[in-house]
Amino acid sequence: MSRPDEIAQGLQSVKARIETAAAKAGRNSDEITLVVVTKTFPVSDVQTLKELGVSEFGENRDGDAAPKAQSVPGRWHFQGQIQSNKLKSICSWAHVIHSLDDIRHFKMISQLATHPLEIFLQCNLDGLENRGGASIQSLYPLAQMITADPVHRLAGLMAVAPLALAPENAFAELQGIHKDFIKDFPHAISLSAGMSGDFEIAIAYGATHLRIGSQIMGSR
Repeated sequence: MSRPDEIAQGLQSVKARIETAAAKAGRNSDEITLVVVTKTFPVSDVQTLKELGVSEFGENRDGDAAPKAQSVPGRWHFQGQIQSNKLKSICSWAHVIHSLDDIRHFKMISQLATHPLEIFLQCNLDGLENRGGASIQSLYPLAQMITADPVHRLAGLMAVAPLALAPENAFAELQGIHKDFIKDFPHAISLSAGMSGDFEIAIAYGATHLRIGSQIMGSR
């Protein structure tokens, strides 16, 4: 099987699974955004995705993403842990940031960004410091700062299901956190949750943005 055919098959399969999971949850699949994660894969694969109608691309590393974003037009999502020394570059190519968890980084974004950004705040669901994200309490002041900003938009919350928690428990907790959050920030209705191994469960718990790589792209 050719590489384009392999990608097309993976994409078709994932889209069908999203449709099924959404229907099972009593949701419309049109309200779910599929972000295809292209990290570690070459620009030729991104071009193939573009030809297949994909326009939402996700990357974890600035060094890999910047040249791809220059080569293939689309809506580019940064979802890795933010490093201060990479923010200027990230702000030049990303349209959406999924992993903001620090007021200092938003202050830098407001100075460095060349265009409006949509921003998700990353929740840490297990309290381990080596993981990305912050406690929900510490995200409220950051959310207030973004909401007050005239340029950038607070999209909602993001989390990665911890390995120590069953995905059902992790996403149920995140859904509860998000329901409380939008009482104070009613426009932050998006929820970025679910990856290749658990996206169907995430859909059942309200995910609006899925970050899916290997189920479409295969393994490297």
